[in-house]
Amino acid sequence: MNKIFNPDSIAIIGASRKPNSVGQGLVKNLIHGGVFTSRYNKPYKSKIFLINPNTNNVLGLKSYKNILTIKNKIDLVIIAIPAKFVPSAVRDCIKKKVKGIIIISAGFSENNPEGKKLQEEISKSLKKARIPLIGPNCLGIINTSKVNASFAPATPPKGNIAFVSQSGALADSVIDWAISNNYGFSKLISVGNSANLDVGDFIEYLSKDKETKAIAMYIESLSDGRKFMKAAKKCKKPIIVLKGGKTSEGKSAISSHTGTLAGSYRIYEAAFKQCGVKLVTNVEELFETAQILATISYRIQNSIGIITNGGGCGVLAADHCESLNIKLAKLSKHTIDKLNRSGKMHPAYSKNNPLDLVGDALSERYEAALDAMLSQSNIHGLIVIETLQTMTEPVNNAKVIIKAQKKYPKKPIIAVFMGGTFTRPGVNYLDIHKIPNFPYPEKAVLAIKALIKA
Repeated sequence: MNKIFNPDSIAIIGASRKPNSVGQGLVKNLIHGGVFTSRYNKPYKSKIFLINPNTNNVLGLKSYKNILTIKNKIDLVIIAIPAKFVPSAVRDCIKKKVKGIIIISAGFSENNPEGKKLQEEISKSLKKARIPLIGPNCLGIINTSKVNASFAPATPPKGNIAFVSQSGALADSVIDWAISNNYGFSKLISVGNSANLDVGDFIEYLSKDKETKAIAMYIESLSDGRKFMKAAKKCKKPIIVLKGGKTSEGKSAISSHTGTLAGSYRIYEAAFKQCGVKLVTNVEELFETAQILATISYRIQNSIGIITNGGGCGVLAADHCESLNIKLAKLSKHTIDKLNRSGKMHPAYSKNNPLDLVGDALSERYEAALDAMLSQSNIHGLIVIETLQTMTEPVNNAKVIIKAQKKYPKKPIIAVFMGGTFTRPGVNYLDIHKIPNFPYPEKAVLAIKALIKA
């Protein structure tokens, strides 16, 4: 698959002069890195060949009648023409001995029996020729280091999370969100109908991809469950899945979306657990979990601590921990003595877990609390909550968290800096130093849950 994600030459069959068309969007994404302007857009710097028999020029680039008239070798071909013409284009690609194909075109197994027959014909011929295929009925792929080979609106920021999706539209919206939130991706893959390559193949590829540290997936159905499980078990990187089609209505929608049938959600749930895949319940949780697992590679025992300067927020965090079966360690006498000896605690501090430092806590009180709790052997990770009072020091609090994390590198600290404008400098400082931060306690609890050994 390397020539699909790192091609030295690309041809677009169906390059178009028509504004707002898929064929023109594909061309613009290669030339500019995106149809919409984004500071993350990265133009494709290698050879581009456009194919349109009705013109000799598309957006200032020469256009060819068909791929066989091009003398150069072609690594990747992107096809975006009506479904009935795709088999002929594929035959030309086989003659040309291209290295990989993405079929954007819809109208195959998701459409009707005739479309399914076309898809089977294409798949059979490409498998025989040993040419990998992504699609049909897909958005395409993006390698943020190399190329935007899709009709997505723009290129998202570069990062270390790969996103594999059975919904191209979901991927589009995720890209827009990622640009707004500076959320980085290594690869984005829209699998479409999976006529040839499927999610199992992509797990195998991404498991060896040096730019990817975690794999996030939106899955509706699996055509080859055994291949998926085998690849997932072998993969050393965390795999996080959002499964569509939990309900009967959802399953019905899947059949008209990709032309496949979804099995029982309970079966998927059991299979994912068996092969070490983490199942999440919504899009937000999918990417938050992927980010935390990509940032923190180790796993911890189920026993944590909570530090807060707002009692109510500590209560909310504790409630959510209990609902997710996360254990809160009881503070030892040694830890309480250490807190008392520090001379930094308020007379009314809680002496419990959650450890309430009281609202006037400055960074020196947070520092003493962090060191005392992390030094307790059965506290394996911390959630540190900061609510904004008139005396609160967001940047200094961030600094003492970073200092504590360096001292205790195998005990993850998850920050919850609540607020907005006045909290932002502290949040930015945490971001620079790769300390996970969430705006609400519930999100931090979900994050630390992802780090706890099953």
